[in-house]
Amino acid sequence: MNTAKNIAEALLDYEAVKISLDPLFTWTSGIKSPVYCDMRSITSNVDLRRRIINVFIDILEGDDVDVIAGTSTAGISWAAWLAEALNKPMVYVRKRAKGHGTKKRVEGRMDKAQSVVLIEDLISMGGSSAASVRALQEDCDANVVKVLAINTYGMKEADKIFKEFDVPLQTVTSFSTIIDVAVQRGDINKEQAYILREFSMDPTRWAQKLSLLN
Repeated sequence: MNTAKNIAEALLDYEAVKISLDPLFTWTSGIKSPVYCDMRSITSNVDLRRRIINVFIDILEGDDVDVIAGTSTAGISWAAWLAEALNKPMVYVRKRAKGHGTKKRVEGRMDKAQSVVLIEDLISMGGSSAASVRALQEDCDANVVKVLAINTYGMKEADKIFKEFDVPLQTVTSFSTIIDVAVQRGDINKEQAYILREFSMDPTRWAQKLSLLN
């Protein structure tokens, strides 16, 4: 089993990823989803978080990176662990500028035009990544060499955003891989896997389509 599948299996074992077609999960956005990813729970699992950091290090091998940046709040701890492991400076990007003082979006110190890798825990629609990349570019003249995340839903909207920013995305594992592993383990069958894959293609209308099928 390759690294992506190993991590996918660990996420399922730890219930950091939960799959349910009945009942569905409701996201903050109101989207009805067959999957819920609690990436923040992984920070409590010492072995799993170390494995993920080691994968991050392998992915970045050969890249010229000056600074590790984390998105607020989910990416901060991962960026800190990775920066420590690589002996690199670390900053984090606020969701919005401070309403007082210097009104900074990027907390920490970095020189202009440095190469940065941005750390996320989970990529869904790609909005938080886009805002963070924009803040790094506009406020620090940063060269964001890539966005690095643990997991991605593989949504078309996110793919479009990363293409527009011309910033590559690399992840440790993916929703597609998690589905493959769930089928191999017998957690779901192939028909359910097909239904789950349809979710990432059109998440906002997926539940409505599913109800029509049923």
